[in-house]
Amino acid sequence: MSLVAQWRTLQDGLPEGWIQVAVRLELRAGEPPTRASALLGPAQPYRAGPNMLQFSSARDGSAPSPDGIARLLKRLDDQRIGGTLGVLGSERAPARTERELRLLAAQWDALLADLPADWSDLLAEISLESSDYVEPAAVLLIQMNPRRVGTSTTLRFRSARRAGYGVSPEMARRCFERCDEANIRGTIEVLRALSDTHHVSTQGPVWIMDGQTV
Repeated sequence: MSLVAQWRTLQDGLPEGWIQVAVRLELRAGEPPTRASALLGPAQPYRAGPNMLQFSSARDGSAPSPDGIARLLKRLDDQRIGGTLGVLGSERAPARTERELRLLAAQWDALLADLPADWSDLLAEISLESSDYVEPAAVLLIQMNPRRVGTSTTLRFRSARRAGYGVSPEMARRCFERCDEANIRGTIEVLRALSDTHHVSTQGPVWIMDGQTV
C-alpha cells in the first residue's frame, strides 16, 4: 500500500475532532533516511531510530495540514520510497463551552427579584452583543425611551414601579420579550435603584453619572 493510501487510512481511524497527530514512518529496510527526510522537509521530520522518522500533522496551523502531509508523502511514493506509517498519539480540540443563553425577559425578572420589595425607581442599561442590534432594539424598546451611551452598544433606560418618570416594569418586560422574539441578545444590569420614593412636584429622582444628569 502506498504511503498516501496508508495516511488516508490512518486519518479515518483518528478520533472525531482530532486537532493534532504524531506520526511515525518506519522506512523499508535499505531505504536511505536522509533522502526521505529531505522530501518530507516541510514537516520537519526527525530521526527517532536508524530507520524511523517522526513528524506531526495538525488542523490548527501548528504543523502541516493532513492534505499537506499527503502531498509530501506522494513525493516519497513517486520516488518509490516505501515504509509503514503509524500513529504515535493524537490530541483532540478542547471541548467548546457553550455560553448559556439567557433571554432578556428572564434576565429582567431575575434582576427585579433581587431588588427590595419596596423599590420604586431604577436606572438600568442593556449592553447588546452586536452593533447590528442597536437600531432594531431601539425600535422594539421604544416605550422604554432608551438612550444610547455614546457610540457603544449600550442602551440606558429608567423604570418606575408606581409613578413617575420611567417605563413600568411590566411594559419593560414586554419590550424585552419582543427583543427575545427577534433574537436580539444582550445583558441587562441595574445601575441605580431607590426604594419608597415620594415625588413632590417632580416626576422622579435624578442621578448624576460621569458628570451628566440621567
